[in-house]
Amino acid sequence: MAITASMVKELREMTGAGMMDCKKALNETNGNMDEAVEYLRKNGQAKADKKAGRIAAEGLVKAVVKDDKVAAIVEVNSETDFVAKNADFQAYVEEVANQAVATEAADMDAFLSEAWLVDNTKTVKDALTEKIAVIGENLSIRRFEKVVTDGCVVPYIHGGGRIGVLVEAETDVINDEIKACLKNVAMQVAAMSPKYVSRDEVSAEYLEHEKEILLAQAKTENPEKPDNIIEKMIIGRLNKELKEICLLDQAYVQDGDLSVAKYVEKVAKENGANVTVKKFVRFETGEGLEKKNEDFAAEVAAQMGN
Repeated sequence: MAITASMVKELREMTGAGMMDCKKALNETNGNMDEAVEYLRKNGQAKADKKAGRIAAEGLVKAVVKDDKVAAIVEVNSETDFVAKNADFQAYVEEVANQAVATEAADMDAFLSEAWLVDNTKTVKDALTEKIAVIGENLSIRRFEKVVTDGCVVPYIHGGGRIGVLVEAETDVINDEIKACLKNVAMQVAAMSPKYVSRDEVSAEYLEHEKEILLAQAKTENPEKPDNIIEKMIIGRLNKELKEICLLDQAYVQDGDLSVAKYVEKVAKENGANVTVKKFVRFETGEGLEKKNEDFAAEVAAQMGN
């Protein structure tokens, strides 16, 4: 299969690996993108947690919470950063977030089809179309998530709307100290981008897959070491990875002597509460999207000698 510059570009964005490494991986896997990602990971040339695409689209993330029990988070994209900073656009994103708090929609199609709360003679999609006409740029309500809890849910917005987080906890005490604690946990989620709340959420399939990747890496790096030593290395590396991807296992960024779990436990004890972090939602503006860049493919082609 002929390997094109656009294929190399796509793989490079998915993995962060070097251009020639990407070209070699595609050649070795006959252009199969998924297998090429695996090839690069096994050879230590790509990170397991690399986003599948550059974070580049503009827009805002907004979160709204009602009475500590009901919350929603939305991402609305724009074409330029200039529009994302526009007061009219920011007010519109807040209206979308308020719509999401009230919605019963389970998916984006249903959400776009429902009556717009600001003016229920229109649908959410109608209001979006009108806003596009006013602002003069293509806009998109990309995603939303609603959280309803018997415990407590708190929001955190970072960088003026670049990253937004909701954290839900089961708790028998809701006061300022508990909410501050959960906001600190939300800040942790924003900064460290965990994949799971705890190890309990990590599937056996994921663990087996990671072991396979780590085994290939270890054997490539240490071909002379016996299998029993390699096995110990894999266990150590897997535990290290789990401490990075599981929120409660992470070192708490404001006090490295504590894990996030120990920090929550400490605050709960000080307030005579039982607190369990149940869920988080993290949206980053443009995650997995890419700005239009017509020159990049040409640059790749030139460097590949095509």
